[in-house]
Order: sequence, then structure tokens, then C-alpha cells
Amino acid sequence: MKVGEIMAKEVIYVSKSDDLSHILDLMDKHNITKLPVLDNGRLVGIVTDNKIADKLGSIRSKGVPASKMHASTVMEKNFETISPDTDIIDILKTVGEPGPTMLPVVMGDELVGVVTKADLLPLVKSEENIKKIMTTPVITVKPDDRVIHARRLLIDHNIARLPVVEEGKVVGIIADREIAFAFATLRKSISLGHQQNRLRNLLVKDIMRSPAITARDNITIRDAAELMIKHEIGCLPIVGGNNKIKGIVTRTDLLKHLLKELLGK
Repeated sequence: MKVGEIMAKEVIYVSKSDDLSHILDLMDKHNITKLPVLDNGRLVGIVTDNKIADKLGSIRSKGVPASKMHASTVMEKNFETISPDTDIIDILKTVGEPGPTMLPVVMGDELVGVVTKADLLPLVKSEENIKKIMTTPVITVKPDDRVIHARRLLIDHNIARLPVVEEGKVVGIIADREIAFAFATLRKSISLGHQQNRLRNLLVKDIMRSPAITARDNITIRDAAELMIKHEIGCLPIVGGNNKIKGIVTRTDLLKHLLKELLGK
């Protein structure tokens, strides 16, 4: 199977001069976390929620609102491109490696599509139990933890999302997307002299996405992929019969398993 068969052809993109407020609005409207950046029609970068959260949370950017920052200040400049003829297996081999997780599809100098992990999920058909690939124990945060603590966990463990857990039960999810939006709102609504204090004391429960979509530990790997597609989510906390968290599965986990199946391992 080739990239051209699964890529998203209707590409939402921004220019390098677009401000972060506009970019965040697009991310919110279309429920996406990554956007190609074009300059006079030429692909020059990829802007991500991760980089936006980094920039807005930086002390060096203190006092600068999102409306005064631009795509060029936060975009990833080092990225790989693929063609419509690239084999899907070649893409799967890079899943989980460092770098932007959106792959721009180009023909010559023209951007003709993009491929994300979400685009690959319909290929996951395994009927094996989810326990085979779920990660355990799970790195979690509590509702009353500070957002800066959650952000540090995301960075230190190189993960994109954290379940928010209270008495063993999942009550929400926090990710770079929520953090980026929260930091942008803080920059806009809080006076400069109070921004750092407010940022330091911002709590997970103030910005987490709730309720969280979870699944029982008796589902199949295919079921997990279908749930992620249906709800447009990147991770699925797995719970036992008592509704307490037992593990977590991400798109990366699903696609790594898919690659093993395709290679016959």
C-alpha cells in the first residue's frame, strides 16, 4: 500500500507570518495539533502544539501574547517529506522516533497531502487482547498537581499525554494541546506582573480535558484503534472491572504492533 492511498489531501496550513492566536484557533476548530507552514507556496516548516507550549511557557517570552508571536518562531525546521509513492511500511518504521509526527507529502515543490498517525489507524485489524501492547505502569498526574509539573513529566518521559487520576480512576487527560491553549489564554487575560505567578500555580484540573475516554482491558487491539478513530484521540487509558487504571495505549503502540504484523514478526 502506498501513501497516496491514505494521505489527507485537504491540507490545513498556515503561513510563516500567521500569529499563534490564529494557529491555535485552527487547531481548536479542526481538532488537530500540527500544521504545515508555507512561505510563498513552499513548505518551510511544521508548527506543533508542543513547540507552542514551549514558547508560551518560556521565561524568555514573558509578557509577549500569542497574537504577537508567529509561526516562524515556533515551527520545526528540520523535517522529512515523503511522496505519494512511498510505501506505508517505510512510514511505520519511523513511528516513535524523534521529530514531527506529521509527514508532509510532496510532488516536486508542491505540498499535496499529509500523513499522521491518525491516518494510519484504519489499517490496525488485530484481534489480540489490548493487554499485549498496553504500557504499564502508567505515568499519571493528579487534578491538584501543577501544570508545570505535568509539563515537566511530558518532557522528561518524551510522551504526549498524561491521564489525570484520582483514587485510581481516570478523571481527565492533559496534553501539550491543553497546555498551549491555557498558556495563550493566560498571556492574553493576565497582566504582565502576575503572569509568572499564575503560570506557576495553574492546576491540572483547571485545564484538563474531561471526561476522558477509557476502555476495558478485555477489548482487542482493533477495538482500541476504532475508539481512537471515533473519538479523535491519541491515547486510551485501559481500566479494569473496578474502573481503575491498569495501563495505557497510544497511537504509536498500535502502529508499532501493526508494523510487526506486516513484517510477520
